Amino acid sequence: MAKRDYYEVLEVSKNATPEEIKKAYRKKALQYHPDKNPNNKEAEEKFKEAAEAYEVLSNPEKKQRYDQFGHAGVGGAAGGGFSGGGFHDIEDIFASFGDIFGGHFGGFGGFGSSSRGGGRRVSRGSDLRVKVSLTLKEVIEGVEKKIKVKKYVACDHCNGTGAKSGSSYTTCNTCRGSGHVTRVTNTLLGQMQTSSTCPTCQGEGKIITDKCSHCAGEGIVRDEEVISIRIPAGVGEGMQLNVSGRGNAGRRGGINGDLLVVIAEEPHPDLQRDGNNLIYNLFLSFPEITLGTTAEIPTADGKVKVKIDAGTQPEKILRLRGKGIPDVNGYGRGDLLVRIHVWIPKKLNSEERKILERLMSSPGFLDGPSAEEKSFFQKMKDMFD
Repeated sequence: MAKRDYYEVLEVSKNATPEEIKKAYRKKALQYHPDKNPNNKEAEEKFKEAAEAYEVLSNPEKKQRYDQFGHAGVGGAAGGGFSGGGFHDIEDIFASFGDIFGGHFGGFGGFGSSSRGGGRRVSRGSDLRVKVSLTLKEVIEGVEKKIKVKKYVACDHCNGTGAKSGSSYTTCNTCRGSGHVTRVTNTLLGQMQTSSTCPTCQGEGKIITDKCSHCAGEGIVRDEEVISIRIPAGVGEGMQLNVSGRGNAGRRGGINGDLLVVIAEEPHPDLQRDGNNLIYNLFLSFPEITLGTTAEIPTADGKVKVKIDAGTQPEKILRLRGKGIPDVNGYGRGDLLVRIHVWIPKKLNSEERKILERLMSSPGFLDGPSAEEKSFFQKMKDMFD
């Protein structure tokens, strides 16, 4: 199951302040605390999920990486487990509550009420997902891409409000404009006051009396938009970048969703990617590898010449440092690994055959590889198998 967006988990916007994030987490923790939901596995998972979201969004550095790269930026795969940071089990989460709640959080008895409603509900537009293909050169250097996206945008005629005019509203009678309704219930832990979204106005606190005819009161219409995306160097196949606020517009002046950019790498005709390293298979003839030669090696920046020493053995790896792919986190750059292969001709003329037959009995060709060389060849073979 794919991880949910951390902002969605805590029900906050991407522009939420640290205090708003903390307040939203406290609300979720109170709602799903195991003492309040005994033997409720679903509540426990939501409790952990909220803790994971807060652990990332409350850390400015992790939050910045999450905003740019999504779950991959904080070490968590989209379908992985609890990997957002330092929490490993529910005891770790409890141990962190002293800072969040200003004291010990051993149970639920110390709170007379919880989940008090907070303001009108603001709708959020859905996220959009697009795939962007990059060449190897674009992956190495980074690139700015412009893409055309079909999406929902705010209606120009009503400025996204959904109303025909600024006076086309009336206050919701059910919630009296608050956007939520509250109820008090008696529990073993005392009175609990809970809040839920108003069913009449869907949390908006007001009702449109005269809808905009162009968007039918939704505040959004279908359109196209050209979006410029800056893709950093070092991204990889399947990595997802988040472009905040460039997804579908929210209904009636709501918050825009995000644009999720999935990276696809176009195959290179000569080079293969292995992490941040690149691999090139160099094929040499028997005379070249025996006598030594100079070979041209393709890189993303153009070709470079490499000297092949006489007697170089097949499967040897030549390392061209710094000719690989930059680390997306800024931790240096990979290498270009040149793997030596020997090309054996399938057909020989009579003269070529006679030369090789004479070499077969020559002293320089009678000695096989040493035990050390055999061990080295096997290690190289295992590395690429």
